[in-house]
Amino acid sequence: MDHADPKSETRKGNVYVPRDEEFSEVKNAQFLLKTLQSVLHAAVPAAQSALIDNLSLNLPFPSFFVIDKLFEDGVELPGVEKLGFLHSIVPRLLELLRDSPGDKILLFDTPANVQKDKFAWLRDEEFARETLAGINPYAIELVREFPLKSKLDPAVYGPAESAITADLLEEQMRRVMTVEEAISQKRLFMLDFHDLFLPYVHKIRSLDHTTMYGSRTIFFLTDDGTLRLLAIELTRPASPSQPQWRQVFTPSTDTTKSWLWRMAKAHVRAHDAGHHELITHWLRTHCAVEPYIIAANRQLSEMHPIYQLLHPHFRYTMRINALARSRLISAAGIIELSFSPQKYSMELSSVAYDKLWRFDMEALPADLVRRGMAEEDPTAEHGLKLAIEDYPFANDGLLIWDAIKTWVQAYVARFYPDADSVAGDEELQAFWTEVRTKGHGDKKDAPWWPKLDSPESLAHTLTTIVWVAAAHHAAVNFGQYDFGGYFPNRPSIARTVMPVEEPVDGAAMERFLDNPDQALRECFPSQVQATVVMAVLDVLSTHSTDEEYLGGEQTRPWNSDAAVQAAYAGFTARLKEIEGVIDGRNKDRKLKNRCGAGILPYQLMKPFSDAGVTGMGIPNSTSI
Repeated sequence: MDHADPKSETRKGNVYVPRDEEFSEVKNAQFLLKTLQSVLHAAVPAAQSALIDNLSLNLPFPSFFVIDKLFEDGVELPGVEKLGFLHSIVPRLLELLRDSPGDKILLFDTPANVQKDKFAWLRDEEFARETLAGINPYAIELVREFPLKSKLDPAVYGPAESAITADLLEEQMRRVMTVEEAISQKRLFMLDFHDLFLPYVHKIRSLDHTTMYGSRTIFFLTDDGTLRLLAIELTRPASPSQPQWRQVFTPSTDTTKSWLWRMAKAHVRAHDAGHHELITHWLRTHCAVEPYIIAANRQLSEMHPIYQLLHPHFRYTMRINALARSRLISAAGIIELSFSPQKYSMELSSVAYDKLWRFDMEALPADLVRRGMAEEDPTAEHGLKLAIEDYPFANDGLLIWDAIKTWVQAYVARFYPDADSVAGDEELQAFWTEVRTKGHGDKKDAPWWPKLDSPESLAHTLTTIVWVAAAHHAAVNFGQYDFGGYFPNRPSIARTVMPVEEPVDGAAMERFLDNPDQALRECFPSQVQATVVMAVLDVLSTHSTDEEYLGGEQTRPWNSDAAVQAAYAGFTARLKEIEGVIDGRNKDRKLKNRCGAGILPYQLMKPFSDAGVTGMGIPNSTSI
């Protein structure tokens, strides 16, 4: 604490977590080893640029060949004295590194998507497919009205109505239908990063070696169930010195427009990467689960049946969050170093929490309905009709959701036969009151909080908590290296403005026309940014050998109650069945969003996994 300013605070040392939240010896040893190996990987730019200083921290990759070399030939690691840039990120591990051999040949493992198709990142079809079967399947939404309009103040940010016109979309749809018809048939979808990012554009642009736009990306649902990428709109809001600038980019056979299209896609991918890491991943899983853990430990006895149900889903979360706060999301940490919002990352995440987070929308069915990706239909499987039938995350996720719900309902029914038994459980009610009033104090009076006043409301609330801690986190975490390890597919940051942004920089435009390949690489993350992110994604995508999976034997309920044991056995059996269903879907060539030449099968909702980077497996908890 700075006593001269009582409102300021300086954190020193590691973030404290209670002793019973610490990693096991096995987990801790593996985490340190994996992180140390990844620190070595992150040192790759030092081997290429000889000296790390402020200049080389921002060097782009000199060619795509050098990017490929990270996976194909390896590079020689220099002596530890050249790794000083890592000291602010991982000082303790750097000390460990000093005791290891000085020079090594290092290789990044080839990400799974590159193994399948090295050039998939260039294809519009893969860009669109990953919105349904990638690591951020929570961003895509249905277009429900047209023209598209911002909710931001036009006096501050410029015209509310999008520059994407009906005629432009109809031309890209090859005049098969009008925009009005496409909306009525639920054929138009979008990634909308416009209102979220636009207020931060000028703040972020004031930083060195980065840029930002608000963006909208539009897709058309084709007759074969895949999405076609139609248009990208990039917007820079007005400022005291410049008017608003925006432009719509579309696929083209014209070479200049084609390269501009690739650059526009790189910007949207960077927006998606920031949205994924800061909101879908950090905010909605790691951050949101912590109040449940604290309230449960404070208000429920260890013998309480609901504590016993929830406890496996809290394993290691506070420890991994403490590590994240120390090095990942901290000021000048890896996120601020390498992702688009940079120093505004946590502020943006907080704004998203204020505007977007609602407990009742965290249940998978409610989330799908909110985004227009499904509508309630009692006659349909899972009670939902999907807007896109081949939506791998939703299709597989709903299997997991229903399995969790069935197990939790059976468990709740065993201990809470009626509404009075729920309402009269003082520990349970104190737990839920603390979650609402302490864990989410600024939202405590919101009308959407469920009331724990019946077995049904209790079961739904607990199902949502388990879903978020286990399956939601697995869906957005364990594919990170598979999809982001080859960073041109998911650049974490876009560093240069579009060459056509007004006022046009004539020299930059000439360089773009002369060497568009280089212009794209300069837009991508620098060598240091890219390899640090690759290293972190490698760690985050790794299952420990002591991992405990959803429905696994390690977390079979402790009590010998026959009804509880039978329900859990049924839960485990159902999850094993689901693995077979998912395997079958991944071999069904009619499902083009998960099966086809060079397509990475969707396995993130497969419940069980071996240790390592496998791209599958649902741990009980947010444990990495």
